[in-house]
Amino acid sequence: MGRTCIVFILMLIVVSAAYVGGCRRVGSWLVKEDIPSHADAMVLLMGSFPERVLQAADIYHSGVSDSLIIVYENMGAYKALEDRGASVIRTTEQARDAAVAMGVPVGNIIILPGDARSTLDEAVAVNNYLAGKPWLDTLILVSSPVHMRRAHMIFKTVLRQSGIDACIGCSPSTYSSFNSDRWWRRREDIQSVLSEWLKILSFILFEKGKIVYN
Repeated sequence: MGRTCIVFILMLIVVSAAYVGGCRRVGSWLVKEDIPSHADAMVLLMGSFPERVLQAADIYHSGVSDSLIIVYENMGAYKALEDRGASVIRTTEQARDAAVAMGVPVGNIIILPGDARSTLDEAVAVNNYLAGKPWLDTLILVSSPVHMRRAHMIFKTVLRQSGIDACIGCSPSTYSSFNSDRWWRRREDIQSVLSEWLKILSFILFEKGKIVYN
């Protein structure tokens, strides 16, 4: 079956779900929120980092968690720019600097190698870091609301398959403009919802059974 055909089928599933379950539920289901009373560390997922790092800073100041984990994000031709003399601040470093500016001590921020291109790459990098550290058993994922369900699904799968027993909480950013109750009224929200559903289905169908642990 060709990729175009698969994408069409996945889109049909999403549209059918919207028709059967109601448009509102299609968007609201993506927003998973489950914040424990205390966590050993937050995991700041890369992407729309301004809204996410704001949320992480709020969690830090609330006293729920005082450690922040960030995985280095792949920036494509970043190295080629450096080779040509361009000075570029990586997104990961911008997120770290923003967190520090908002009061998170730099010593409390752990940046992991990973050159991550996806949430799955970030999950694998965090999994590798947690291996051999049983005292780190409660995490809070910090991300955009529309990304939260998939992020939790991926992290839970990666950690469970590798034998790491950890509680994974979720804190969707309150600084996002995404409206889960009226997502069909804005083009950006429509694109986000459809994209997330496709990525969730892709993870379940194609990626879940092929996770590579470095």
